Amino acid sequence: MKKFLAVVVALTILGAAANVVYAEFKQFNVYTENAARDNHYIPSGWMGDWGDMKFDRAWKENPHSGTTCIKITYSAEQKQGAGWAGIYWQNPANNWGTKPGGYDLTGATKLVFWARGGKGGENISEFKVGGITGEYSDSDAVSIGPIILTTDWQKYEIDLTGRDLSYISGGFCWAASSMDNPEGFTLYFDDIYYE
Repeated sequence: MKKFLAVVVALTILGAAANVVYAEFKQFNVYTENAARDNHYIPSGWMGDWGDMKFDRAWKENPHSGTTCIKITYSAEQKQGAGWAGIYWQNPANNWGTKPGGYDLTGATKLVFWARGGKGGENISEFKVGGITGEYSDSDAVSIGPIILTTDWQKYEIDLTGRDLSYISGGFCWAASSMDNPEGFTLYFDDIYYE
């Protein structure tokens, strides 16, 4: 009887472990629609020449899907003297590694986002997942770029295969320089999610 119970317990533990290991990652949204309940992360980490940017999270003209998308206007005036600008989507808001937060995204294999430019030719230096440092640092950092945008919606992916996603407070980020975009630009995002 004891052997039987030991085998049942062992099989139960192995089964539970198998469920954890093979659990399928469900889509984890950063932005789908303005004020969607399942949006995660907040576009609070304005960097560089933050005064050169305007942000509209509920732009209604030509979204990729649904009724809204994000519109960002960058003037490249260098109001803070940095020569570049960008935004981090963070959890919690304004978290530069000084407070706990973030999400365990273990199991995700990529971050997907759709983007387009207002005129085409917009040069975005980097798109990024993670990379926030400090006392509560992100567990990894992965980026792609530079990328030249077109006026049509394009799907982009950041490959996260084999990355440590156990603690990510910097859920999405972009950065661009005034040197590459001397006249500034208009940038649109939609359907940003992990899968």
